[in-house]
Amino acid sequence: MTPAQLAANAIRALSMDAVQKANAGHPGAPMGMADMAVVLWSKFLTVDPTLPGWTNRDRFVLSNGHASMLLYSLLHLSGFPLPMAELATFRQLGSHTAGHPEIDHTLGIETTTGPLGAGFSNGVGMAIAERHLNSVFGDDLINHTTYAFVSDGDLMEGVAQEAGSMAGHLKLGKLIYLYDSNQITIDGSIDLTFSDDTAAKYTAMGWHTTTIDGHDHDAIEAALNEAKAVTDRPSLIVAETHIGYGSPNKVDTSGAHGSPLGDAEVALTKAALGWDRPPFDVPAEVYAFFADAMKRGTATRVAWENNREAAFAADLTLATKWHAYFSPEPVELEDPGFNAPIATRAASGKLFDQIAEKVPGFIGGAADLVGSTKTIISFSEAFSPETPGGRNIYFGIREHAMGGVVNGINVHGGLRAYGSTFLIFSDYMRGALRLSALMGQPSIWVFTHDSYAVGEDGPTHQPIEHLAALRVIPNMLVLRPADATETVEAWEIALNRHDGPTSLLLTRQNLPVLDRERGGVSRGAYVLREGSDITLIATGSEVSAAMSAADLLAEKDLSARVVSMPSWELFAAQPREYRDEVLGEVPRVAIEAGSTFGWERWVGETGFIIGIDHFGKSAPASALAEEFGFTPEAIVEQIATHLP
Repeated sequence: MTPAQLAANAIRALSMDAVQKANAGHPGAPMGMADMAVVLWSKFLTVDPTLPGWTNRDRFVLSNGHASMLLYSLLHLSGFPLPMAELATFRQLGSHTAGHPEIDHTLGIETTTGPLGAGFSNGVGMAIAERHLNSVFGDDLINHTTYAFVSDGDLMEGVAQEAGSMAGHLKLGKLIYLYDSNQITIDGSIDLTFSDDTAAKYTAMGWHTTTIDGHDHDAIEAALNEAKAVTDRPSLIVAETHIGYGSPNKVDTSGAHGSPLGDAEVALTKAALGWDRPPFDVPAEVYAFFADAMKRGTATRVAWENNREAAFAADLTLATKWHAYFSPEPVELEDPGFNAPIATRAASGKLFDQIAEKVPGFIGGAADLVGSTKTIISFSEAFSPETPGGRNIYFGIREHAMGGVVNGINVHGGLRAYGSTFLIFSDYMRGALRLSALMGQPSIWVFTHDSYAVGEDGPTHQPIEHLAALRVIPNMLVLRPADATETVEAWEIALNRHDGPTSLLLTRQNLPVLDRERGGVSRGAYVLREGSDITLIATGSEVSAAMSAADLLAEKDLSARVVSMPSWELFAAQPREYRDEVLGEVPRVAIEAGSTFGWERWVGETGFIIGIDHFGKSAPASALAEEFGFTPEAIVEQIATHLP
């Protein structure tokens, strides 16, 4: 048995042992992919276990995250800070070996995977980040490859089709995916559901493809060398493998997919593989094999660091530029001087050039809606194969892929990526939104056309429940500014947030510029107008309506306080004393053009909510404001009804 074959069997044994001990997991895929993993990690992947997060490392993504024991085994055997005790506590509380990989660059885990297709799209984002930063800093500082393992399940998911199409169009030559074509899913043979000619499909999408025996080490090496030589297309290596490789009774069956093999079958499999060792015991030769392989990465990292420091010493402007990308300073935005009614989407658009000048890593675009969402850097080109230094990414009509790609760009590091579409289409990218929050990534989501004021496009385009749906995602910061000046503050908050994503919800319709002092947005809510009898709490476009309603109430000798609440999350984080001071002791009325879900938290037992708990209608926005009760007059009438 060669050292490489012994290493592959070590991965198989550890995967079986960990799943068996946990009595949960997916042993079959790691057993089938072990050969590919050994060849890739020992001969191609440039990483350094002594400094896992160094900037110019190759990226490795396990998109089929259910095969997590493959990654954990590789990291442990290669000397990353993941001891055997962690493998032995696979899927247990407090361990670093969760059922699906969770991002931790200090351990060598590049991104969170598990929802199939997510890692596929993240990898495309990583490759875009590498290509753009390479154009900025050159081959000496940024020059690496993104590799990923993908599965039948990944390639069935729609997000993979979107991201694959985008990668082919952009000719991302440093993107290499190995497809574990084992023909098995949880329900059985993929013949039940999937008969695509995957190689032909990806060839048609602009990928270089090749098909190999995924257990033949020489064929794997040759395919990877061929893929590395193709620089004008991403590569997909279709590796035909056997799920549960080595298992006498469960190989090539769904029984090896999502359940432990069982003690008896584990024993039979180890015997078939010639592995005569107790659980979690690996021979020294395997550690030596991987340690020798990792020397390449360590040497490359040391040489890269020395080269970078020499380059910085020779060119101080280069050092300053690098710092601006990889260690950015806090951002302060200037108010362009808004003095007339303007849609918050338009106000946002007027900030883009300023943001791009102050944040050189600011990059992104929209899902075929740049003209509507106003998300473009006017002085930059489109990111393309010919102009990789461009900062405007045209995602096409691929909302879910846009989300995954933006997350991948941010996970890569060095850039600050955003994506944009209408709020209604956040439905199409919810998986990516959730993962941005779960991973704590600073992705910025710009959602425009944020209410029924979309108007004539009708209920299919009018978001109702979407505000509430975003707010319930843990670690998602939602900002719905009331005017142009709140929009400036909202963007400043988003740009200075580094431990989670931010959703900016912006209007299609013009809104008056409010007479207010700067600073209230950062506290989530603040008093815009003092009053002693009732508190009107509003967000976004409803704030100006609440101000007008307060004028009408004053004519009825009712003193109304108006509170602008652009962010529940920021307000909830304030001291209770501040929250009580802002909301007051009087009855409260919440006013928001969306679902009333959750507003009980802020209005209390004596208040009520003016919202929309039904779908919209096709009509001009002004007519819908009257129909749905959001004119100042209608607000006053509802207050009179509920609080006589």
